[in-house]
Amino acid sequence: MDETAVDRRMFLKGCAGCAAGVFGMLAGSFALETDAAAGGDIRGKVFKGDAPETLWRWSREAAHYARLEEGRVRCRLCPHHCHLSPDDRSVCRSRVNKGGILYSLSYGNPCSVNLDPIEKKPLYHFLPRSTAFSIAGAECNLRCLKCQNWEISQVRPHEVRHFDLFPGKAVAQAVASGAASIAYTYSEPTSYYEYMRDTAIRAREKGLYNLLISAGYINRPPLVELARWIDAANINLKSFSDDIYRRLNGARLQPVLNTLETLHAAGVHLEITHLVVPGYVDLPDLFQRMCQWILERLGPDHPLHLLRFFPRYRLDRLAPTPVATLERFRELALSAGLRYVYLGNVPGHPGNHTYCHHCGNRVVERRGYRIPDYHLENGRCRYCDTRIPGVWQAG
Repeated sequence: MDETAVDRRMFLKGCAGCAAGVFGMLAGSFALETDAAAGGDIRGKVFKGDAPETLWRWSREAAHYARLEEGRVRCRLCPHHCHLSPDDRSVCRSRVNKGGILYSLSYGNPCSVNLDPIEKKPLYHFLPRSTAFSIAGAECNLRCLKCQNWEISQVRPHEVRHFDLFPGKAVAQAVASGAASIAYTYSEPTSYYEYMRDTAIRAREKGLYNLLISAGYINRPPLVELARWIDAANINLKSFSDDIYRRLNGARLQPVLNTLETLHAAGVHLEITHLVVPGYVDLPDLFQRMCQWILERLGPDHPLHLLRFFPRYRLDRLAPTPVATLERFRELALSAGLRYVYLGNVPGHPGNHTYCHHCGNRVVERRGYRIPDYHLENGRCRYCDTRIPGVWQAG
C-alpha cells in the first residue's frame, strides 16, 4: 500500500486488536498509573527499564534535552523534567534513553488520522466552515482521570495500530483532502513534539494553517520555538486549582497558565476549553477566579468553551454535568467581562452560537458542527459593523 494513502477502514478494523494491547499495558503499569492519578504530581515517576530493545524506523533524536553523567539524560520538553537512566521511558511513554541519547518514538507514526470540521476542535473564531486534517500520536504527559481518548493517550506508541505518515506525506495528504489546516489533536501533541514541529514547518510552506489542540503542559522554550509555526490553539485549562490539577490530571496549574500567556504574547489565535467535571471543578468561586485571571492576563476576547462532562475512563461513576451548571457558569463568565463564552456537548443550546458583543445580535448560528446562518462580513457584524475578534477568512 502506498504510504501516502491513509486507509480509514484499516484503522477502524485495527481498533479491536488495539484494545487487547491497551488492556495488557494498563495491567502492567497499573500501580504507576493509580499512584500518579491519586498522588497528583507524577514528576520522577518514569517507566524504569522500559525502553524497547532496539529502536524502530519512527525513532528520532529528541529535541530539548540535556545529557548528564553516566549516560543519564534530562528531558526539558515539559514540566515533568524526566530524569532517565539508560533504557528508561518517560512519563509520556514516547521518549526513551538509549545509550545516553534521548529518542522520540513518535515521529511519522500517527495512530489516528481524520478530516474534521474545525468547529470540532473546538475553534469557533478561526476559519469557520473549513476542515482540519487531524493527526494524533499514541501518548500523553498527563494522567487525566476523565480522559476521553484514553485508548490512545495512555499507551505506548507501539501498542496501537498506526500509519506511516512522515511530515511531507502528512502535508501532501492534507493538501489532497482540501483541508485548510492541520490539527495536532486527540492525544497530547507535546508528546510528539518533533513530528508536530517538522510537519508544521512543511505545512506553512504549502499554505496550510497549523492548529495546536493541547493541555498546554509544556515548557516555555520549546513552546516559543513551536509558536512560530502555530496559527491557532485551543488550550484545555482543566481547573484553576493546583491541588485539583494534581489529583485530577497528574499535573500542575502554573505551567498551563504560562502557556496561555506565551501563546497570547506570540499573537497565536487562542481559544480556551474548560471541562466542568462535577465534584471537581464545578465550584463557582473557583470558576470566577479563573475568569478574572483570563480577563486580566489575556483580555476579554479569547473564546471560552465550557464543556459538559460525560462519564469516562476512571470517572465513569459520575453523572454528567447538569446543563443548569453550565448555564450558570456561562452567565458568571459573561458578567465578569468575557465576551465570547460557549457551551459544548449540549446540542442545540443557544450557548453554541456567536453573538456580537456590542449589539447582541446572533452573527453565527451553529447546529452541531454545521453553520446554517452566518452574519459576518470581513469579520464584522452585519448589524452594527463591530469587529468580532477572530480569523474569519483565510489571509
